[in-house]
Amino acid sequence: MKHKPIYVEIVMDTSMERLWEYTQNPALHAQWDLRFSDIQYRPKESEDAPQLFTYKTKVAPFLTVEGWGESKGTHHKKDGTRTSSLHFGTEQKISPIMEGKGFWQYVPNGEALTFLTQYDYKVRYGKLGQALDFVFRPVMGWATALSFDVLRRWLKTGEVPKMQYRRFFLSILIAFTFFFIWFYQGLIPKLIGLHPEEVALFTALSGVDGMSAQSAVRIIGVIEMLFGIIWLLPINKSRLYLAQIVLFPLLTIGAGFASSEVFIGPFNVLTFNLALIVLSIVGYVCQQNCPTAKSCKRRREG
Repeated sequence: MKHKPIYVEIVMDTSMERLWEYTQNPALHAQWDLRFSDIQYRPKESEDAPQLFTYKTKVAPFLTVEGWGESKGTHHKKDGTRTSSLHFGTEQKISPIMEGKGFWQYVPNGEALTFLTQYDYKVRYGKLGQALDFVFRPVMGWATALSFDVLRRWLKTGEVPKMQYRRFFLSILIAFTFFFIWFYQGLIPKLIGLHPEEVALFTALSGVDGMSAQSAVRIIGVIEMLFGIIWLLPINKSRLYLAQIVLFPLLTIGAGFASSEVFIGPFNVLTFNLALIVLSIVGYVCQQNCPTAKSCKRRREG
């Protein structure tokens, strides 16, 4: 089955010359484009010759993919639209991409610009490579869209891509941490283990005991697991952080009313929830003005 080309489009509130510089200058390009760690132009044979370059993509701490590229030329239309086409590839077998072609287009849009790209590539390893591309291609499209939004924010606010990506990936780490905490707390001590302290705490707060208390604890466990799964969804998590900033103090107070002993033991409810409150505040701050691939159109109109 033939895959559709990757298409990404975004509106940039900047000038044509500035956007051209930030996308055509290899030192600037490598800073905002998540797909590349380093881009180096090679000397031209003549002024009219295509621009050759090499690139590196760091996919792991000790793993880097190196490739080649050729800027096939630029085209300027009467309405001010500019187009830059590209041919790229790599000989490294670890890369699923063998070679590809695409273009960037810069379209005047009133006082702003529409910046778009479309590219496609051939995969290696035959049918296995085509099957893997069902996962790899959406990741490439997402990385392109995220990079475009990072560039847009860089041009608009002046915040360098390094700081944007640091905040973005920190947000992902915090969200995954909360997924693990909620899912674990719901699954292990409430569903699998049905820990006596969980049942005793619920009984102390509600007055319900026996089998009814155990059933209620299990239901709470399921709810906590579902809440944990929500943290994995690609949504704005600001409201989730705010909910936790309110919820964790209430849970701490409730646990204290049920039994003051919960504040005495090592790694107790007070210290644990305090850490979660602080982490929620940090997560909320990181979530603000965080780059997102959702700022881009991913399908070509018409």
